[in-house]
Amino acid sequence: MRLAIGCDHRGLELKQAVKGMVAQAGHACQDFGCCSPEPVDYPDIARQVAEAVTGGNFERGILVCDSGIGMSIAANKVRGARAALCGDAFMARRARQHNDANILCLGTHQPLEAVREMIDAFLTTEFEGGRHARRLDKIRAMEGEG
Repeated sequence: MRLAIGCDHRGLELKQAVKGMVAQAGHACQDFGCCSPEPVDYPDIARQVAEAVTGGNFERGILVCDSGIGMSIAANKVRGARAALCGDAFMARRARQHNDANILCLGTHQPLEAVREMIDAFLTTEFEGGRHARRLDKIRAMEGEG
């Protein structure tokens, strides 16, 4: 699987660990920044990753910031992005099963083992479809209203 990965300056350290976890799991990733501890605006990175995923160049994305909240809000402004801020593997699994989430958002406060479990759940869980597909169609219709 090809992944788009990005962070703001607060998420730099965790993003580096995530890249290692992704590679260890046998997936390829492209880093959309940031690449230094110099302050950056998280919406810029979130947009790049979300557009890369929704544009079809990457199957999924992972975004990291201090809380994960800003990245998830910003990424979800891109039509077709379904960025899910997850706090544990259950949430990451459900985000894929029920919401067909295509971007996992993480906060830096999460322990590395929990992050590893969330990434594993996010990358190995498939969308269930069925009644959930009908609900996603309603979300897509909402995106077209703007």
